[in-house]
Amino acid sequence: MLEVHVLASGSDGNCIVVQLDDEAVMIDAGLSYKYTHKLMELEGIDESTIKALLITHEHNDHVAGAGVMARKLKIPLYCNQNTFMAFNAGKVDWREIRMMGSFDLCGMNVTPLPTFHDAVEPCAFMLKADGSNVLVATDTGKLSFQCEKALEEADLAVIEANYDSKMLRDGPYPEPLKKRIASDHGHLCNTVTADAIRKTAVNENRKIFLAHLSKNNNTPDIARQTVSDITGIKRFKIDCLERLGDTRTISVSR
Repeated sequence: MLEVHVLASGSDGNCIVVQLDDEAVMIDAGLSYKYTHKLMELEGIDESTIKALLITHEHNDHVAGAGVMARKLKIPLYCNQNTFMAFNAGKVDWREIRMMGSFDLCGMNVTPLPTFHDAVEPCAFMLKADGSNVLVATDTGKLSFQCEKALEEADLAVIEANYDSKMLRDGPYPEPLKKRIASDHGHLCNTVTADAIRKTAVNENRKIFLAHLSKNNNTPDIARQTVSDITGIKRFKIDCLERLGDTRTISVSR
């Protein structure tokens, strides 16, 4: 059985651990090693089970702790060449990956999927094992065809619902920043995410976890309610983190 541990998700930092039996991979390391270690202890994760670190893109809330994490855990860091060249990981065991190039890791088949964001070569990840599929897709202004297909196939989708359109429009951000967030290379709003979930609803048992919620332009209640209203999924079946320090473990099986 796959277990997905969402340790952090948002502009303060992002980190997810996907575990299969006694091995796991970490996706992004946007927090300090010390704080991430604390969150792993809260979730009951033995850090010795983590065998690799996958990076989606080079923004600080995804890589702030990446180099230290890879060195402390003595694990390789996987990302594409453009991303690796765009941030300073220090001395690490870097393993190059290529968009849509699947590879096996810790008993899981991993595929990097293209996303649309203001980064050099951002990606999402689809992880498959034991007949179950997990999609982790955040930081994208729109969903690529490949991400939409993965969303349709997912048993668990950890998918961005970054902002509420009205809160962003009426909020304090300067206009250029508002336009960047709402652009095709920015972030997904609640309604776009909900529409994508609705259009790909072929698996009635698919679990939905909303990720990367903005502290200033969204709330967990608004995000869950919007997605529920548009998709027809009962609100209590839609989850997300409430704040930094909140964590979640989701079991995935068919």
